[in-house]
Amino acid sequence: MARGGEQRPDLTVVVPCYNESKNIAQTVDQIHLAARAAAIASHEILVVDDCSADDTAAVVAQLASRDPRIVLVRNPRNVGFGGAYKEGIRHARGTYVIMVPGDNAHPHEGISPILRKAGEADIIIPYLANPERRSKRRRVVSRTFTAMMNLLFGLRVPYYNGLVLHKTDLLRTIEITTDSFAYQAEALVKLIRSGARYTTVSVPINEQEKRFGNAFRVRNIYRVLKAVFDLWVKTRHLRNQPERLTAAAEDGGGRLGVTPARGN
Repeated sequence: MARGGEQRPDLTVVVPCYNESKNIAQTVDQIHLAARAAAIASHEILVVDDCSADDTAAVVAQLASRDPRIVLVRNPRNVGFGGAYKEGIRHARGTYVIMVPGDNAHPHEGISPILRKAGEADIIIPYLANPERRSKRRRVVSRTFTAMMNLLFGLRVPYYNGLVLHKTDLLRTIEITTDSFAYQAEALVKLIRSGARYTTVSVPINEQEKRFGNAFRVRNIYRVLKAVFDLWVKTRHLRNQPERLTAAAEDGGGRLGVTPARGN
């Protein structure tokens, strides 16, 4: 990846993939459409192939041969969703960075509202506009996880597992230790408790429940819970900085303000 001399793009989209040969091309198309709709001047797409057993890498290589904005990163071994995200962050060149899974579960209409808020805060956190698209079980698990995280860490984040937009340089000031699905939760807790500003935006999803089998495996649930416990142990003695939730309206109008957090 000899790209050091090129101008820094405005946005890097990290796309973790594992056996997504049938979905990755459509995912890339949706990302391009989202960037165009959000008027992003320049972007790159880092597809991180997490040691897939199918033709994902070959498909991405073919796409990259026709579009220099697409870059293939191949993991020599499977490191999990969080590990693939971290690998993408290491290679990211954009001023901002966002993760979009390679399973084509997120339409461009659900990505572009996040990108439009770039610059309004250090972190843009999306939450679901149509949670009914998910099964009742998944909704219960998601709400329980969010409530648990907010209770443990004294925050009021509406959702911890979405397509969060970060300032790349700020994200690199912390260490994400877990390779599990809790990688984004760990990043948000560390950044927000350190004083990073965030704002939120509602977005639609187009997910299919069958795509979430891996997240609900007993081993993965254990890894998430262990990551949360380890994070709590490491941070419980630290005093929170005031939670800085920007008070921007959903329509993006008006001057941004800052709302003080509740007492910790």
